[in-house]
Amino acid sequence: MPFVGALFYFSKAPRYIPMPFIEAKLFALALFTIILPILLYYLLKTTRQVSSVHLSSTKERIIPLILNAIIVLLITQRIVTVNELTELYFFFIGILLSTMACLILAILKFKASIHMIGAGGILMFFIALSIHFSINIIGTIALFFIISGAIATSRLHMKAHTNIELIIGFFVGLLPQLILLNYWL
Repeated sequence: MPFVGALFYFSKAPRYIPMPFIEAKLFALALFTIILPILLYYLLKTTRQVSSVHLSSTKERIIPLILNAIIVLLITQRIVTVNELTELYFFFIGILLSTMACLILAILKFKASIHMIGAGGILMFFIALSIHFSINIIGTIALFFIISGAIATSRLHMKAHTNIELIIGFFVGLLPQLILLNYWL
């Protein structure tokens, strides 16, 4: 979801951003948000810290969430800085806050849906970009509401989460993005 949010931002931002700059940022973000987490997952699986990609217990979620928080912190310090890309910077700060909230919930033995955290966060970011840039992306926002519903339905169908875990997950993703709007909108 972080990479999708960045890709969407670069496609919709009505300001001139040089293409080599965009390519470099997207390449770095792909490395940090897609490739590195996959490699870390295999490392955790090899060392038996996790049993599967589903992270079915709250205990299994703690180390991956800490690693994700470190990755997002590195992204905000090195790749997406507040001076270069303010909107994206606060999007990633929101992701960091959501990750920390999910980590706290995991420590407290509550399994919030990480899928719904991502869906809620990116949905709020899309809405905020629409307001910030005064662009009409109602179709995209409506589509993402449908996608969020499909994600929730699939998690229920797979019996991976309860209704409350999905709802809390959605709001753990959405609320930090909403709160951070005061800093960039």
